Amino acid sequence: MKAGILLVGDELTGGRVLDINSSYIAERLDLSGWGVSAIITVGDDGEAVKGGLEYLLDRSEGVIVAGGLGPTADDITTAAVAAAFNLSLHMDDEVLRKLKGRFETYHIPWTENNSKQAVFPAGAIVLENRAGTAAGFCIERGGKLVAVIPGVPGEARRMAAEEVLPCFEKFFGKADEKKMRKQVRLFGLSESKIDETIALMGPFPDVSVGFYARFPEIHLLLTARGKNESEAAARLEEAVKKIHEKLGRYIYGYDDETIEGIVASLLIERGYTLAVAESCTGGLITDRLTNIPGSSGFLERGAVVYSNLSKVELLGVPPEIIKAHGAVSRETAELMARGVREMAKTDIGLATTGIAGPSGGSEEKPVGTVYFALSDSSKTYCRKSHFRWDRRRVKEISSQFALEMLRRYLIEGRVFDE
Repeated sequence: MKAGILLVGDELTGGRVLDINSSYIAERLDLSGWGVSAIITVGDDGEAVKGGLEYLLDRSEGVIVAGGLGPTADDITTAAVAAAFNLSLHMDDEVLRKLKGRFETYHIPWTENNSKQAVFPAGAIVLENRAGTAAGFCIERGGKLVAVIPGVPGEARRMAAEEVLPCFEKFFGKADEKKMRKQVRLFGLSESKIDETIALMGPFPDVSVGFYARFPEIHLLLTARGKNESEAAARLEEAVKKIHEKLGRYIYGYDDETIEGIVASLLIERGYTLAVAESCTGGLITDRLTNIPGSSGFLERGAVVYSNLSKVELLGVPPEIIKAHGAVSRETAELMARGVREMAKTDIGLATTGIAGPSGGSEEKPVGTVYFALSDSSKTYCRKSHFRWDRRRVKEISSQFALEMLRRYLIEGRVFDE
């Protein structure tokens, strides 16, 4: 079975908004046993919507349309779909009543143009929107289904999973083949090295492996197929096990896990406290850690010590050390990590200092040189790295590297191979 995806909106065709709906919808369709025939983006134009529908329906059994269901004048999708199939429009009084009730509940002033969100083509099945105000709908024409949902990403994703796919399944039946997926997240190895390692392992029966670079990480997407979910799950589990045996040290998590989330869980589990001193990363490490709920349970403080003076005054780095070795040096990084740990009275101190560029480098210390230090009560570890990216990417990969350094320490009791 094939499905098409039609995205509607001038904001998409004009480049003002980035499409993040199609990849999610396509993935959910694929996991449900559907192939995707094509993905088309059109503006807020009735003829364009009609043309997109015709193209996709010629190649698909079902089409999912996302966008253009709001109350404003440029939200023309409902009318355009109705016109494409010569259907009249009607007001659904029950949807209108619920819509007005929701506005009252949230103390939002009602304006009459909101009634537009309760108008549907004749014969349409209303699809409930639990995340927003505009309901979607599904219509059947000539043995094919067209489902229309809002384009707001949070609403589109939830409705695709909770409303559209069940509607497709009810109409067409369940797919003969089941798929299950797992995303493996790695950091510290190149894509080519990971590919070489997996190639040496030989093929996995009925499991495909996709490579996706998500700077600064590499993600593997494993898709297993089977006659039922248990068979697909068993094949997936076996493939993940074999990959972990070869690459486990570089795998920090799976699916939606983040490295900061993994580090946070480890710190909480072990009862450790942390303080961070950042120079070149400018607070990015602390920002990532504080994105994790409950971070106050382990993160005592984060200090952005960008200038030499701040390193001296806040962390106690002797000025003669900076003068002799430079702010970007092993000596300074180690004293930063030790200094922030002692100042905050925490179990661990983590520090970064480097040259993000594009200027400031030298032959001895080129742009992209970064020192990472981690200090506990018995030892201070330090690692020097060199990155070839632009300023923003140097900051991003440095924050990732520091978190990976901390993860390795928490799991292995050491930092990399030192």
